[in-house]
Amino acid sequence: MTTQTNFLGIPVNGDVTRGETRVEQKPIEELQPILQAVLNDPTIVEFGWQQYTPYFNDGEPCTFRVNSTWVRTTADADVEDEYELEMWSHRSLGKTTGGEWVDDPDTGLRKKIGAQYEGPDEARYQQCKALEAAIEGGAFENVLLDAFGDHAAVTVRRDGIEVEFYEHD
Repeated sequence: MTTQTNFLGIPVNGDVTRGETRVEQKPIEELQPILQAVLNDPTIVEFGWQQYTPYFNDGEPCTFRVNSTWVRTTADADVEDEYELEMWSHRSLGKTTGGEWVDDPDTGLRKKIGAQYEGPDEARYQQCKALEAAIEGGAFENVLLDAFGDHAAVTVRRDGIEVEFYEHD
């Protein structure tokens, strides 16, 4: 058997099975301006997401993840189901159609290029999409896990953040 690598200067022999490639983590200071830009928008009432480690993942490793970012605007006051407020096709912010999914060489994440915006305010939509990308992109997972814990539904408002236990399958 040949030496594949070393650990603290000690040779490691054998087959090393690589785990999931994780996104490089960023400090909380890089999340603050993205979050603040959305909070400063007077039409945004609140936003949130869910974060958890799945209990079962069809045989794949169960790893912590953040998903289902949603945004409530002043036009969404009557919406009770946060699913209607998720960013893939937002009720009042709009959506993008068409385009092609490609791997971003800088982040390793998939992104859509060539999509057409449909909605009332593209700048506001893109600001919320930037928040979604930061929250769900994986680069702040450690920060979010440390701040809000596992199995959490997080709601952010100007006057505070609410964390509730998140029930999931």
